[in-house]
Amino acid sequence: MKKKYRGFYDQNLSYIFISLILIILMFVYGHYRDAILALIVTLFFIGYDVEKLRLKKDEWKNFIEDFSSSSDIAARNILINLPFPVIIVSEKGNVLWYNQSISNVFNDDILGNNLSSVIQDKDLSNLLSKDNKPCKNFKIKEKYYDIYSSRMKIFEKNKEIFLIYFYDVTDRHEFEEEISNCKTSVLLVEVDNLDEVVKSTPEDKKPLLKAQIETVIISYAKHINAMFKKYSTGKYVLVIQDKQLKKEVEKRFEILDQIREIDMQNSLAVTLSIGIGKSGNTPIENYNYAVLAKELALGRGGDQVVIKDGEQLLFYGGNTKEVEKRTKVRARVIGQSLVELVKESTNVFIMGHVNPDIDCIGGAIGLYSVLSSKVDGDVHIVLDDTSSSVEGIVNRLVENYDEYKNVFMRSSDCIELIDQGSILILDDVNSRNYVLSEKILEEISKVVVIDHHRRAANYIKDTILSYIESYASSTSELVTEMIQYMDENHKLKPIEAEALLAGIVVDTKNFSFKTGVRTFEAAAFLRKNGADTIEIKKLFSNDLENYIKKSEIIKSARVFHGNIAIAICPKEIDSNIMAAQAADELLNITGMKASFVLVKIKNNILISGRSFGDINVQVVLEALGGGGHITMAGAKVKASSTEDVLNSLVKAIDKYLEEGE
Repeated sequence: MKKKYRGFYDQNLSYIFISLILIILMFVYGHYRDAILALIVTLFFIGYDVEKLRLKKDEWKNFIEDFSSSSDIAARNILINLPFPVIIVSEKGNVLWYNQSISNVFNDDILGNNLSSVIQDKDLSNLLSKDNKPCKNFKIKEKYYDIYSSRMKIFEKNKEIFLIYFYDVTDRHEFEEEISNCKTSVLLVEVDNLDEVVKSTPEDKKPLLKAQIETVIISYAKHINAMFKKYSTGKYVLVIQDKQLKKEVEKRFEILDQIREIDMQNSLAVTLSIGIGKSGNTPIENYNYAVLAKELALGRGGDQVVIKDGEQLLFYGGNTKEVEKRTKVRARVIGQSLVELVKESTNVFIMGHVNPDIDCIGGAIGLYSVLSSKVDGDVHIVLDDTSSSVEGIVNRLVENYDEYKNVFMRSSDCIELIDQGSILILDDVNSRNYVLSEKILEEISKVVVIDHHRRAANYIKDTILSYIESYASSTSELVTEMIQYMDENHKLKPIEAEALLAGIVVDTKNFSFKTGVRTFEAAAFLRKNGADTIEIKKLFSNDLENYIKKSEIIKSARVFHGNIAIAICPKEIDSNIMAAQAADELLNITGMKASFVLVKIKNNILISGRSFGDINVQVVLEALGGGGHITMAGAKVKASSTEDVLNSLVKAIDKYLEEGE
């Protein structure tokens, strides 16, 4: 008895001593009431702990008596002398008994303690469940154990106990880890826009630039003990052990920063796109994973690493603004190829993303204009719900031109017209989750994608033609360039030209963001075709009521980290267009580097993200299933509570800032 209570007093002696000193001081300084109250409370807690310890002792005593009466000497000796650690716990999880081998696992006396306090892990609840599920490779201190449990009825009172076995598997774990670390992954490295970077370098520095790029990559390959091979200009393949890859992941691939620091008076920074294939069953499968990962890295704007680990995709970097490509060769090739595909088709469907904006519709109208004369069948633009600006353009086309009377069709009506010869052109979207109608996408086998957003993780893969250029300001810019190569003599109608120019104006924020030489060239072409900038401005005019609503959104904004504004639309506002406009307005506040606006539409929470480029809103919103660009991105989250989504957004921002993306 004394021995049992000695543990209690040893453990709590310091607390009792401190309490008594404080009580004495209270008496000395005349705080008699406080001192008496403190003394009563202290005595109560001492009595409570002593009684709790006594009950545990009684439980242990009853267990020993019942266990002795219900098992023979041989069984008890076997249990006591088992060569591996064993503990016995009650139904509530209190430790009733353990053998001597348990000292190899725990240094402290665990008798009477609860299993959850002895081993703090939620998975251990499985040990006391009816399934008796084991815990595999469980780490305790420096060793690993497989932990098993066995349910036993030994009491006449119909109570149960659990035998918990600890089987040391440290050697097995280390062996498995060594095998895993010795597995290899394939890295495909490509210098982004090498020709453009070289052109931006003085003539006498160009050879030095190329040599320095190669030196950095070769040095990196040696540093990570990788097999290295250059297979084309600016393209390399490396094979690396997974244990080295883990170290690179922990350092977040410093090669991205090292290559960017190359300075040979080049006005464009040197960046890399790296695709890594991991966890494939064969080397060729890892290589194929790496190819897909590198394509994704390039499609997302470069300057990043994408790891395809089986079915999982991991992203690192991607914080550099895309470099505008000077050559229009690809626009010509894609445009001419699209014309040939359309000529072979019976009918054409042009479809954008959910809640289509003016860039989406502008691109669709431009494609219809040039393709309608190239196909024997019909060309339809799939359109369900529209915003006021989109509706304005659509109504003007339908009212002024008879050929547009039956062009715009609801997705449900289009499905009935699909046949084996149909072709689907997706514009302003490359993610399967955001297409206007997944059913149409599933029904049509020939799919073309034209988009300017960074390639999403779940991008549409089975396409016959894909034109995703994240450097472009807008899909309308891409389509405008293509039109000039698809039919050199084609003349756009003024309203068609205005639709395309409106798309460029919206996505560049009046030529402020992502605006390159080719953007102005596209705008000039559209002006020549009759686009009226006054008519475009009228499309985006707001009435007084909308101005008041927008001010209410801005009024609700809260500032996080000193430079990120987040606002939630009031319940009566359910317009994603207004949310996007409010996000733009929030950036005008002094000191703001990024803004996010949340709006609830039916059962979804839509998020509009904007930034000046210092904060990558695409990376932030990708954590919530969204995508876009560094300066402009969006996400759609299926949730009933805006506050829950706000908390998830704040966590994503915190993680982004912590990781230094």
